[in-house]
Amino acid sequence: MLKVYIRKGQSVEQALKIFKRKVKDSNIMFELKERSFYKKPSAIKRELKNKTKLRAKYEKLKNQDD
Repeated sequence: MLKVYIRKGQSVEQALKIFKRKVKDSNIMFELKERSFYKKPSAIKRELKNKTKLRAKYEKLKNQDD
């Protein structure tokens, strides 16, 4: 549970900005979006496999430039 305490002299807008940043950093909204629809386990595995391939490709390109 995320909490933001308003300090003396701090505006509500500043507290809201801090709260939005905490929500973004904690990936709560991403998780909600991911759980909104059912994904088959095979689709999840396929997605992870593709991400791994893409990451390896970029690492290879990065190492070639050095």
